[in-house]
Amino acid sequence: MNHPAGADIVLVGGGHAHVHVLRAFAMRPEPGVHLTLITRELATFYSAMLPGVVAGLYTPEQAHIDLMRLTAATGARLIHGEAVGLDRANKHVLLADRSSIPYDVVSLDVGIMPALAPIAGASEHGIAVKPIGRFMSKFDALLARCGSSEGPRRIGVIGGGAGGVELLLSVHARLLKDVDLFGRRGAAPCFALVTAGEILDTHNRRVRDAFRRLLLSRGIELHEHRRVLAVTPGAIELEVGSTVKADAVLVATDAAAPGWFAKTGLLLAPGGFIAVNSALQTLNDPDVFAAGDCAAMVESPREKAGVFAVRSGPPLAENLRRRAGGRPPTVWRPQRHHLTLISTGGRHAVASRAWFKAEGAWVWRLKDFIDRRWMRMHQDVDAMAPTRRSR
Repeated sequence: MNHPAGADIVLVGGGHAHVHVLRAFAMRPEPGVHLTLITRELATFYSAMLPGVVAGLYTPEQAHIDLMRLTAATGARLIHGEAVGLDRANKHVLLADRSSIPYDVVSLDVGIMPALAPIAGASEHGIAVKPIGRFMSKFDALLARCGSSEGPRRIGVIGGGAGGVELLLSVHARLLKDVDLFGRRGAAPCFALVTAGEILDTHNRRVRDAFRRLLLSRGIELHEHRRVLAVTPGAIELEVGSTVKADAVLVATDAAAPGWFAKTGLLLAPGGFIAVNSALQTLNDPDVFAAGDCAAMVESPREKAGVFAVRSGPPLAENLRRRAGGRPPTVWRPQRHHLTLISTGGRHAVASRAWFKAEGAWVWRLKDFIDRRWMRMHQDVDAMAPTRRSR
């Protein structure tokens, strides 16, 4: 493929990988290549900072990237809309309630949707963590309800991965920070975490045990190896016939791919995610790329974790350049073991990598430094301009 007169690269979704693509093209524009970003949200929420925002350690603005400013710095076109399909035969992105957008090369980074169907009542009575942008408004409403004397006092979280554990500890820290929030002294809420397997089952035993001790020390109920059947207005119902009382339930279980993927004709991985190779290209259409949680690398399978979405940004940007210019792609093989920094609700965190485990305030400071640095890279559009103008 070659486009001597120029190429149109269309980015569908404002996920972490696409944020980096925009920055990379702002720093080093590609002659003859035009970028378009199609996004339903005009701000991208950095998922690594969600626990800190929930705990009150950061403001929401500190964890948001303004996509309007970023696309302006790139010289990219911004379309505020929702993608609902691909017409691959005519190379168009199909949008809800507006005309389709043509592309030469397209990349998908649209995130994932909550998989609530397996849990009866979860969509009606639960609060899904994904997508994060929608979760934050629901969390603000939960805080307001908790401020009422009749508000929820029993908070449950379903999901024992790092996301669920961090979320529970952050909510716990936030709600207990100011006892006046609850209208009268002594009316603090109680908390419970329910998971179908072990907590943090992709991490080593020392990390799991550390969080079990932490939950116990904070008086948080832990229910492991308990599959959830239903969420009701006052409880989480388990398969063994028991229940966990809960007035508010946050759902942080595995999510699902957007339903419209199934109609694209692209090869999909289990769960309906876009199957991609080591170049982040789809397996049956080299002009379609995918990255982030909505993609599944078939040659190097990895868990759905924000670290991989972030790290896929540089190879995605490079391979989009190469495809637009008719050059062969480069191979990206993400490391098998990555360092995970899991916050515990305050300025304290646990580090986990393969067999390694460490914890303390210094781990949180390291996480804070890494997260703020990444945000500065993508929020400070003025820092991109000198390199862009020097071309």
